[in-house]
Amino acid sequence: MTEGGAKAACHGDGPARKGGRSGRPTVAVVGNPNTGKTTLFNRLTGQRARVGNYPGVTVDRRSGRARLRRHGHGPPLEVEVFDVPGCYSLSARSAEEEIAIDAILGWKGNPRPDLVLVVVDATQLVRNLYLVVQILELGVPVVLALNMIDEAGEAAPDPRALGTLLGVTCVATNARLGAGVEELESVVAAALARPVVTRPRVEYAAELLADAGRVADALPEQWLAGVADDARRTALALWALTSVHDDDELVGIPASLRERVAEVRKGARRRDLDAEIIGARYGFLDAHLPELFAPHRTTIVTERIDRVLLHPVTGFATFLAVMFVVFQSLFAWADPAIGMIEKLFGAAGAWLTAVLPPGVITDLVVQGIVGGVGNVLVFLPQILLLFFLLGLLEDSGYLARVAYLMDRVMKSLGLHGRAFVPMLSGFACAIPAIMATRTMERRRDRLLTMMVIPLMTCSARLPVYTLIIGALFPPSRKLGVVPVQGLLMVAMYAFSTVVALVAAGVLGRTVLRGPNVPLILELPPYRLPLLSSVVQMMWQRSKLFLSEAGTMILTCTVLLWALLSFPKLPDAPVVTDVPARAAWEQASLEQSFGGRIGKTLEPVIAPLGFDWKIGVGIVGAFAAREVFVSTMGVIYGVGHEADEGDLALRDRLRADVRPDGSPVYSPLVGFSLMVFFALACQCMSTLAIVRRETDGWRWPGFLFAYMTTLAWVVSFTVYQGGRLIGLG
Repeated sequence: MTEGGAKAACHGDGPARKGGRSGRPTVAVVGNPNTGKTTLFNRLTGQRARVGNYPGVTVDRRSGRARLRRHGHGPPLEVEVFDVPGCYSLSARSAEEEIAIDAILGWKGNPRPDLVLVVVDATQLVRNLYLVVQILELGVPVVLALNMIDEAGEAAPDPRALGTLLGVTCVATNARLGAGVEELESVVAAALARPVVTRPRVEYAAELLADAGRVADALPEQWLAGVADDARRTALALWALTSVHDDDELVGIPASLRERVAEVRKGARRRDLDAEIIGARYGFLDAHLPELFAPHRTTIVTERIDRVLLHPVTGFATFLAVMFVVFQSLFAWADPAIGMIEKLFGAAGAWLTAVLPPGVITDLVVQGIVGGVGNVLVFLPQILLLFFLLGLLEDSGYLARVAYLMDRVMKSLGLHGRAFVPMLSGFACAIPAIMATRTMERRRDRLLTMMVIPLMTCSARLPVYTLIIGALFPPSRKLGVVPVQGLLMVAMYAFSTVVALVAAGVLGRTVLRGPNVPLILELPPYRLPLLSSVVQMMWQRSKLFLSEAGTMILTCTVLLWALLSFPKLPDAPVVTDVPARAAWEQASLEQSFGGRIGKTLEPVIAPLGFDWKIGVGIVGAFAAREVFVSTMGVIYGVGHEADEGDLALRDRLRADVRPDGSPVYSPLVGFSLMVFFALACQCMSTLAIVRRETDGWRWPGFLFAYMTTLAWVVSFTVYQGGRLIGLG
């Protein structure tokens, strides 16, 4: 290739369509993960950003209005800017890549952008520019932001030379500090006024171009709308060859195109078409970029740190220490805030009970609405903390190392390393853990991780375990050293972890079967997290939870209150008559719809060692698993204020007997009940957040069905097996 041929040629493809749905020009911000793309987006839009979803998927779409300053004294240009999820290519092997191609070309309900602003990391130039080459081949007007120029230091490439090589305008920026942003705004405004389409001259083999020509003949006409030259047809054909496979998750690919791609691939026989396409693009970059960058001090420091953090021994030790801090924060640091929220809503309920007249309306307001809002807000401290800590880890560059480190373990289960942090977060609460699956690329991997996170022993199960262990297992010591009660608690955690990993392996090979896509990620240089971006992300995710999942949790809380409250017995005693009030609450709960459901369930749960009272407790636990304790307190006449440490409740559980005189609660029944709670998905908040993340009831329904079935089968095996060997 000659030097002249290395430069991008300018094609007269004509101006792009002007204006999105708002009438303003649209700019798509695209780039690899960890390039500072979102930070630059925040700089451009300021506080005018909005969060929604991309058409047809539940991946966050951040969009906002920007007022671009121009050269001279002209008025600012108002544009719509949207932040495309970070991706390494447009091959559509992940949800982010599929969204990127849809957003750039205006497919599936997306407005076609008038300009694509591609953000590249000055310290990771070659890998970042692979995406740029793909976008340019599609015939899209592009402006390049060469970001993190400060970290590259003296080894940073010359923006003008880089722009000349690719035939685009390139601006050096430091989005974290705002350097170069004003110049970038004026360049983008000028490019919108006079868009120019350029394409790099990548040399593809003649045989490959012939294959692409056969695929191009099967392309849908609507894909070529607006710009239909041969170069665009070839680029789309190459995209199809690398993206359309028998096991892909793409939607909207015509059957005729799938057949043509399969036919061409079959005809290629031993040729690796993916390697030919990717190799040609990297060959173009490798031939012309070495002089533009060199190793620098930041890279050397990063490599030295990685020798420790990616080492099989020291890396895992560091990882365990970091995860202990995250884990401890979700358990302990959030607990004061959770307790304060519970006390606040408890006090509000008590005040409303005192000032409002007794009756159904007061019960609805206090137990249904106020209690429901409390059930929503009680998750907020853990959600805020989790996303704050994940934001710090991601912005610092460490989260990518965690994914790489854990990939060695998780790939045997059909997952990759990014699944481990959400699964570990499930020990605190499934709600923020399920929301954290958004860091994963493929929809199949997100679904599989969501399906096993609820099996992890969340903090809401602890009161149930504490009550059962404290009531039915004496505080003796094994071998004179290890407390039996503590050993049982550890065993429940180990049991849930093993079951979750086994379930991931089984589901990944059956219901959610899919190819093991290797984990491809960039290990960015270490840097200090930008606190403003972390806090903004944390708050936006929390608002999303409150506005969407919170609404459903509140609705379910009111519904569950109605099930456990109606029909009511007449003539409730005054609150000051505590024994009479407790007896009335016990009788009222027994004959309520929830109580009747518990009695209806008795034949189903009797083989597990449970009676109708436990059935009512299981129904009540749908509000939150720890509600099982207060529900049992009402059933046994202790009162709904009972907690897991209540000695009176423990005594009454131990004293309860069946008609034949045998105890209702034996250690075997207690173990069976703990196993059931470990595996069953009786948590409406979890189901609500899964519905929100999957945009439908199909997967929450499957989650509830498979976990309930699993819980029944394993609990049945434990109880009946224990009886067979004389433990019951």
